[in-house]
Amino acid sequence: MKKLPTKEEVLAWISENPTQTSKRDIAKAFGIKGAARIDLKRILKELEAEGHLSKRKKTYRDPSNLPPVSVLRVSGADSDGDLFLEPVDWESTEDKPAILYIPKASDVALAEGDRILGRLTKIGGEDHAYEARLIRRIGLGPTKILGVFKKSAEGGRVTPIDKGSDKEWRVPPGAVSGARDGELVEAEQTGPRARMGLPQARITARLGDPSAPRSVSLIAIHQHGIPDEFPSEVLEQAEMAEPVSLGDREDLRDVPLVTIDPSDARDHDDACFARADDDPENPGGHVVWVAIADVAHYVRPGTPLDTEARKRGNSTYFPDRVVPMLPDVLSGDLCSLHEGVERPCLAVRMVLDAAGEKKSHRFTRGLMRSHASLNYQEVQDGYDGNPNEKIAPLIDEVIKPLYAAFRAALRARERRDPLNLELPERRIVLDETGKVRSVAFRDRLDAHKLIEEFMILANVSAAEELKKKRMPLLFRVHEEPSPEKLEALREIAQASGFNLAKGQVLSTSHLNRLLAQAAESEHSELLNISTLRSMTQAYYAPENFGHFGLALQNYAHFTSPIRRYSDLVVHRALIAAHGWGDDGLDPKDVDALKETGELISMTERRSMLAERDTTDRYLAAYLADRVGTEMEGRVSGIARFGLFVKLDESGADGLVPISSIGREYFHHDRDAQTLTGDRSGLTIGLGQRVLVRLAEATPVTGGLMLELLEIEGKGLPQASGGAKRSQGRGRKLKRHRAKGSKLKKKASRRRG
Repeated sequence: MKKLPTKEEVLAWISENPTQTSKRDIAKAFGIKGAARIDLKRILKELEAEGHLSKRKKTYRDPSNLPPVSVLRVSGADSDGDLFLEPVDWESTEDKPAILYIPKASDVALAEGDRILGRLTKIGGEDHAYEARLIRRIGLGPTKILGVFKKSAEGGRVTPIDKGSDKEWRVPPGAVSGARDGELVEAEQTGPRARMGLPQARITARLGDPSAPRSVSLIAIHQHGIPDEFPSEVLEQAEMAEPVSLGDREDLRDVPLVTIDPSDARDHDDACFARADDDPENPGGHVVWVAIADVAHYVRPGTPLDTEARKRGNSTYFPDRVVPMLPDVLSGDLCSLHEGVERPCLAVRMVLDAAGEKKSHRFTRGLMRSHASLNYQEVQDGYDGNPNEKIAPLIDEVIKPLYAAFRAALRARERRDPLNLELPERRIVLDETGKVRSVAFRDRLDAHKLIEEFMILANVSAAEELKKKRMPLLFRVHEEPSPEKLEALREIAQASGFNLAKGQVLSTSHLNRLLAQAAESEHSELLNISTLRSMTQAYYAPENFGHFGLALQNYAHFTSPIRRYSDLVVHRALIAAHGWGDDGLDPKDVDALKETGELISMTERRSMLAERDTTDRYLAAYLADRVGTEMEGRVSGIARFGLFVKLDESGADGLVPISSIGREYFHHDRDAQTLTGDRSGLTIGLGQRVLVRLAEATPVTGGLMLELLEIEGKGLPQASGGAKRSQGRGRKLKRHRAKGSKLKKKASRRRG
């Protein structure tokens, strides 16, 4: 038998051979056999007790060194945009080592909190200890829970606020983090999911009273993981920003550009101006200027501001607040085109012919001064002959030429025939305390359409310019509907008595003809909603697959760089293409375009969901005092577990549980989107007019529970249960109300 190795020799071997660290490997390396293995085991135990080694499954390793293949967690990005990781299992008392992630072009995009299996290489002489390459992604971070905490002697429980979740989470005493009974909390899963009993969680943040009006958007922010606090280095960089002088920029200060926005707009990133073209070769034509805030001047590639803006992807808008992509000193001041102040801009001058077709365009980097900050309603009133004092001096020089150019552009739009959906937009008005004062549908004015059309023209021009310059960019892509979704739409149309052409290449004109057929019928809203649901989701990508909905081949977002990172990328591409400065698209940006497109497509969807959930909660709060009231609506969705009804007055969606309709069995036809009673023959389908009673409104979850009373003006057939049906419905509704009532009670228990 060879002499037993010293502890130093064992440690050296493990350090030099990190893949061969089982007791058997170590014994083989030092020629240890038989009874001597007991002595080796003792040495390893002593090293473990002294903290030099840690044992995991049957292997030993130096706890301050990582094995070559490790489970890692994405910890975040630095100011240069480089992604860093940390070991999931770290038992040393020393600080966790810095691990730089080295991605390949084919790797999936990673976000903070994701877990990966990575191959590590130890690095010397750098500010990081290891470099890691992706083997595979193995998880998207620990499960996050947002809910109401109920305190108990054993710690407590968290009841999630998600409408679709009724599972509670157990919080042990040491993981309560000082949360009080009835508080809204954020928690995360700890340990593996239990096969039996409640899953376990620890509270990570206390968010206060869930019933407070201002908690509504806060719930959505935390629930969807929207970053709402800027790192100090980002705020410091933003505070250092200064106004821009003319320099080499084109002087546009005398062009009477104006901003036209909602009356409650928090930033102004686009301005426009139009006039009749005086070129004799373009009779009846128009010149349209669109100027956009030059955010790229302030947000340079690779800076902390840039890293944070990319991480957020876009601003998120709620009725009571905005979570901006950029700090307020930029979004609300230096990058906002306020009236009467000089602001840097990227502008495009477009020439339209009398028929509204774009003949040419020219981009420039300039310095502008907004001649007026206007809102849609006052612009429309002024054009219609009722100008206020602010609009009156602008009617002839600014307002009328804008509308003249718009009417021409509208003719070109009609020839292009983009998808023409009529879907009213809700507007929630809050009072000073944050409670809902009213819910109304926004008016769709020509002033809205005017700005929308000019922005589309500018976006098309940006895409065409960069294609011509052979510059990489992010396109706004909207692909045509899938065959499966089209077939579903076709069946709904046929069931409503209309026809959608089959056996030919689909275009927006086919869909518009269907919508026009239904326009004056009771099925108009149904077919508009169904057509919207058949559409694919738009996204950002460096490859150009066109924009189906707008019927455009080249389209990129250029007009809102204050609130969308995609537009900032397009601005940088234009700057680089024209040689306007050193703040254009750099090689790192170009290499990461695909990953950036995937990331900001995800953040856009995240914001849409958060905004929708917030609207649902505000609507539930608005209707909570009207429980028991009968309301009219239309069937907007069919599912195996019930039907959804969109209420006429508020536009809110509520659920009628299938178990509350009657005691018969209802067959769900997924393709036809119907529910059919097996005894009564009652068929419930999309678009039907219904009368319902509001049975439950739960502001914390945003859930509305409805009781079905009539369909198409007729009561429910007796075959579906009669008196027994009513009793059964009452029992079922009680069960469906249980979760909402439980949450409301927990919210009211909150102690001061």
